[in-house]
Amino acid sequence: MLKVGLTGGIGAGKSEVSRLLVEHGAVLIDADRIAREVVAPGTPGLAAVVAAFGEDVLAGDGGLDRPRLGSIVFSDPEKLAVLNGIVHPLVGARSRALEEAAAEDAVVVHDVPLLTENGLAPLYDLVVVVDADPATQLDRLVRLRGMTEQDARARMAAQATREQRREIADVVVENDVPLEELRRRVDEVWADLVRRAHTEAPTQPHSERRTE
Repeated sequence: MLKVGLTGGIGAGKSEVSRLLVEHGAVLIDADRIAREVVAPGTPGLAAVVAAFGEDVLAGDGGLDRPRLGSIVFSDPEKLAVLNGIVHPLVGARSRALEEAAAEDAVVVHDVPLLTENGLAPLYDLVVVVDADPATQLDRLVRLRGMTEQDARARMAAQATREQRREIADVVVENDVPLEELRRRVDEVWADLVRRAHTEAPTQPHSERRTE
């Protein structure tokens, strides 16, 4: 099994790369999606969040009111730490279960938006960073996601820098290109990942392995 950490700045196209990798046969473990699943209605995770923050964080349909919860925790580091203490162990347990269910020769791709920011690179055999010029990111966020330029710039500034992400990368997928060119690049990356998955696991520490 090859454990791959996939990350990239907002608007860089990480979701498209993960989709293409899944088309090839990768086992995708999406941290954001799992984080939503573990606090879905009826789960112990949601019950724990309500116990910690009150029923005001519930929406009318019984699900989590994310904007309301966000307004509570993102302005208070202690409350954010409480929320993370509930959600992160559940996400970790679910991720491990999905990984353990994968085939021995599988390429398991962990889609982790904050991989760089949280110093998680050592957890993976290989880190793939999807990179794009900041001007490209800004255009995509404004044109495709409907953000204001001010909001888009603020979201970009809140993340790790382009240089910080590239520093931890074993493989960089440049994504200032049309979809067909991106597809060709992902084809090449996939071939490399499959080759690695069928050979012995690397013995060098992550920080000493670097390809582009």
